[in-house]
Amino acid sequence: SKFWISNGSIADVIVVFAQTQPGARHKGMAAFMVDGDAPGLERHVITEKLGLHASNTAALFFDSVRVSGDRLLGAAGDGFKIAQTSLESGRTSTAACAVGIIQACLDACIAYAGQRKQWGKAIGSHQLIQEMVADMATDCEAARLLTVEAARLRDAEEPATKNVVMAKQFATEAAVRAARSAISLHGGVGYLGEYPIEALLRDAIGLSLYEGTTQIQKLILGRELLGVPAFW
Repeated sequence: SKFWISNGSIADVIVVFAQTQPGARHKGMAAFMVDGDAPGLERHVITEKLGLHASNTAALFFDSVRVSGDRLLGAAGDGFKIAQTSLESGRTSTAACAVGIIQACLDACIAYAGQRKQWGKAIGSHQLIQEMVADMATDCEAARLLTVEAARLRDAEEPATKNVVMAKQFATEAAVRAARSAISLHGGVGYLGEYPIEALLRDAIGLSLYEGTTQIQKLILGRELLGVPAFW
C-alpha cells in the first residue's frame, strides 16, 4: 500500500516504484506504469486533511497486481534515478508554491497594517508590526532567489540537488513562518475562515511535508556538502 498519492484516485496511469532485486537496496528499484483500473488495485480518496483541499490525495492498495515487461520505464535498475529526477522537479515547484504563499501573506499584511487602527493610528506604525513585515519580506526575497537559482540549474541540466533541497526546505519553512506571523498580525480575524490567512497556514504546513520533509532535505544537503550519506 502507498498513501498520500497526489491525483491517485483520478489518474489514468500511475507510476509505481518497486523492488525487483531484493537485497540490492536502491539499485534494485524499478519504475512501472500501472493502469488505474488494473486488477488488484484499489484506490481510496483521502479527504480528512488539514489543508491542500483542492488537491486530490489518495491511498493505493496493491493485491497481486501484475504488469507486463513493456510497462517498465527505463532499465530494471533505473527506478531510483527516475524517482530522484522526479523529486527534484517536484521539490522545485513546491518551493515556488511556498514563495507564492509568502508573497500572499506579505501582501495581506501590508494592506491590513495600513487599514487597521488602534489607539488612533494604523497598526503599521508600531515597531513590532514593522519587524514582522520586514522579516516576511526578507524571507520572501531569499526564498524566491533560491528557487529561481534551483530552477535555472535544472533548466540548464546542471547538477542542482544542493540548490533544490536548499530552496525546498528554506522556502517551505519560511512560508509557515510567514503564515503564522500573518495570523498574529491580523489578530482574531486572521483565525476566521472568511479570511484567506488561516488557509495559507494550513497549506504551508503541507508544503513542508510532501516531496520530503524539512528534516529529509537537511540530510540530503548534509550528504551533498560532506560527501557522507546519513542513509544508504
